[in-house]
Amino acid sequence: MGSFSFSGCFVKGNFRAAEVAPPAEMEEMFEKYAEGGTHMTAEQLRRFLSEVQGHGGISLAEAEQVIEQVLQRWHHIAKFTRKTLTFDDFHHYLFSPDFNPPIGDQQVVQDMTSPLSHYFIYTGHNSYLTGNQLSSHSSDVPIIKSLKKGVRAIELDLWPNSSKNDVLVLHGRTLTTPVKLIKCLKAIKEFAFSASPYPVIVTLEDHLTTDLQAKVAQMITQIFGEMLYYSESKCLKELPSPEELKYRIIISTKPPKEKLESKRINGRKHKKRDSNGEDVSKKEQSNLTSNQADDHEKSEHNNHSDKYNETCNCKSYPFEAPAYKRIIAITSGKLTDKLKKELKFELEKVRRVSLSEDKFKKASVSYGTDVVRFTQKSILRIFPKQTRINSSNYNPITGWIHGAQMVAFNMQGHGKYLWLMQGMFRANAGCGYVKKPTFFMNVGPDGQVFNPKEKVPVKKTLKVKVYLGGGWHPDFNRTQFKFWSPPQFYTRIGIAGVSADKTMKKTKKRVVGSWRPVWDEEFAFPLTVPELALLRVEVCKYNMSEQDDFAGQTCLPVFQLRPGIRAVPLYDRKGEKFGSVRLLMRFELV
Repeated sequence: MGSFSFSGCFVKGNFRAAEVAPPAEMEEMFEKYAEGGTHMTAEQLRRFLSEVQGHGGISLAEAEQVIEQVLQRWHHIAKFTRKTLTFDDFHHYLFSPDFNPPIGDQQVVQDMTSPLSHYFIYTGHNSYLTGNQLSSHSSDVPIIKSLKKGVRAIELDLWPNSSKNDVLVLHGRTLTTPVKLIKCLKAIKEFAFSASPYPVIVTLEDHLTTDLQAKVAQMITQIFGEMLYYSESKCLKELPSPEELKYRIIISTKPPKEKLESKRINGRKHKKRDSNGEDVSKKEQSNLTSNQADDHEKSEHNNHSDKYNETCNCKSYPFEAPAYKRIIAITSGKLTDKLKKELKFELEKVRRVSLSEDKFKKASVSYGTDVVRFTQKSILRIFPKQTRINSSNYNPITGWIHGAQMVAFNMQGHGKYLWLMQGMFRANAGCGYVKKPTFFMNVGPDGQVFNPKEKVPVKKTLKVKVYLGGGWHPDFNRTQFKFWSPPQFYTRIGIAGVSADKTMKKTKKRVVGSWRPVWDEEFAFPLTVPELALLRVEVCKYNMSEQDDFAGQTCLPVFQLRPGIRAVPLYDRKGEKFGSVRLLMRFELV
């Protein structure tokens, strides 16, 4: 068989990109299934897809449709007389993420009829911030971006304006500029279901007076209307399912009565706490928030008037405090230092509790199985510690292996932990809900639950072969790579998961005269808990004198990897998909 050459070769300076032959294994595959011929028929393609790619139920008609789509894509002919694939066509098909993605991303594949507590939920932290936690702007823009990416839990911090007659959203006691609550609520209503039909949970951290809580209740009920979910029971014993709650908005916050009572114990007043539960002074709060509010109010007044305020900015409201309590579908609270006692308290009553990453670490080390038992019915939300002022994130795996449903992340951040979060929620068609493994819900005869610390034997081994990569030329400009020098690409590949499965390996650096590197290397990853494993892939370009250049990354949920030879698209540091950069890989879970 003649050698295949990639299209799109180019010349930069004195460096000419050479033609690259496909892996020998690819040619052998084609020869085997084309039965030595130069063209592959629909029936031969059907056999290949069934035996190598794991598409067991594919019909001849579906194989014919694949051939037609491939020919139309690369030959741009609507009516094509040929009904077979050449080797070039075959390779184009395999190396296309649109036709041959690594995970099934077209439809929801998991059961969505279990209670909400049985799912990991794509959760944002301080969802309104555009940048860092101290001085960035509050806006509805990051909320919209998050919802478009499938995030299902949005956090809003509510504060009164300087006149105490309206509600603002901002990170309290910081220099972040505020945004009006009504603007955030309207953005949620418009974009809530742009990426997924499953429910959006709005978690409120409110620092409001009773009359402003009543105003919030009025805003929420008027804006969301029938989209708003009300719980019929004051004491839920089980949460509804994502399927039952399709296209609904769920409000979760601390009930008003609990909010007032939490400020005093045995008649003693406690210091006020911020959204992360840290003590702060009244003076610090009033000085910062009122100054921010005044500046924002002047700006808003100069630019436009809000029609909603014409009807809602009055001294008395038709809604009283009970109306605020009624809109709360999932009650929330914070655990005290008596973690073990509170984790076991009223397990039959469903609620949501929040822990900072530091407090969660303490709980997971000392009371790991109690945390798992708690998350079988109630929802645990973990949020970044206060010192992450640059909007960095923590390792989400630590929350997931304890069953925590809402691992809250700064979506405007970047780095490998955000890549893991994005990777987990690529599963299940990116709908924002991923079913927790069944072992989290199991209870033994003596009340035993899954123990995250227990060592278990290897269940499966993931075999990964990295063939080659391509697409850097159209996606990277001269300032990112030195296109006139011969590149040396290498791929880092490994597993993020429980500690026993965590590992990272890398291919050899390939010094080649092409921007389409060929590695043809295979790796094996033994997995003790494959249900929670994520495959990490990162490509780098070796740089002798400086730090190696980043050349793309992706994270993929192992439990949803499609077997066979797949085209794996890569993403930038923020998680945005590149237009062309991709790898050709093979997966086998044995």
